[in-house]
Amino acid sequence: MKTTLDEMQAFVAVVDTGSITGASEVLGLTISATSRTLGRLEEKLQTTLLRRTTRRLELTEEGVAFLQHARAILTSVDAAEEQMAARRMRPAGRLRVDAATPFMLHVLVPLLGGFRARYPEVELELNSNEGIVDLIEKRTDVAFRIGVLKDSTLHARPVGTSRVRVLASPAYLKRHGMPANPAQLTQHVLLGFTQPETLNDWPLRDEEGNSVRIRPTIASSSGETLRQMALAGLGIVCLSDFMTRKDRNSAKLVQLFPKRTVEVRQSINAVYYRNTALAARITCFVDHVVQALGRQPFDS
Repeated sequence: MKTTLDEMQAFVAVVDTGSITGASEVLGLTISATSRTLGRLEEKLQTTLLRRTTRRLELTEEGVAFLQHARAILTSVDAAEEQMAARRMRPAGRLRVDAATPFMLHVLVPLLGGFRARYPEVELELNSNEGIVDLIEKRTDVAFRIGVLKDSTLHARPVGTSRVRVLASPAYLKRHGMPANPAQLTQHVLLGFTQPETLNDWPLRDEEGNSVRIRPTIASSSGETLRQMALAGLGIVCLSDFMTRKDRNSAKLVQLFPKRTVEVRQSINAVYYRNTALAARITCFVDHVVQALGRQPFDS
């Protein structure tokens, strides 16, 4: 009896999610159905692929070997389906996109309507993570990353750059006053990042010309959380233009020290693995984002 694609998909889903329950949610099956499918696969192969402990599932040596082949087969099937769709000139299939919450909310989500109208056969799956994720482990096709790229195994396509500025709400400045120079920031409530520390390097110079690294009064891992706190008048913040353009244009946030601000731009890249054939659905999505941002720069 031959192994089926459904059985391979169930096995890979269990490995990727770390549990039968998680795999069931991804596959849209009941837990019992997923468990039976996995059991049927092991019976056909006459080997144990996963060891079940009280806490987690662990791959056996046979499981590690079979996983590599299963991924390759599933990728080939996806590629074959993609080619058939390409013959009809309509990219299709599931596209898994990852981005930090602010970029997802302020950049990607507003572009989805136009993308869906052009490519209705592409099934989007959007995930937000504040940190760097493993694209294979999270089954991600393309991720948008901000700042310096450290993973040399990734292919990167530049999407744009975004300037960072020091901002505060008019309500905060009315209550606490406008700092006259960067040195006076120590007398104010500063909103900063828990990590990485480099995000607390603000694009300012002190009287001696040295760069300014702030010590946050309130810290968060999420840029969107910091934005919301700044809008609520809780403190001074330094954020990227891509998430504050509307706030600045409506004067909900105003820039501090415009003449003393150094122009610092964060690079934004769409990344995917070099050894992965760039599917048509990835290309059309990244093209759509690049074209849209070219028409509406972040700092406009």
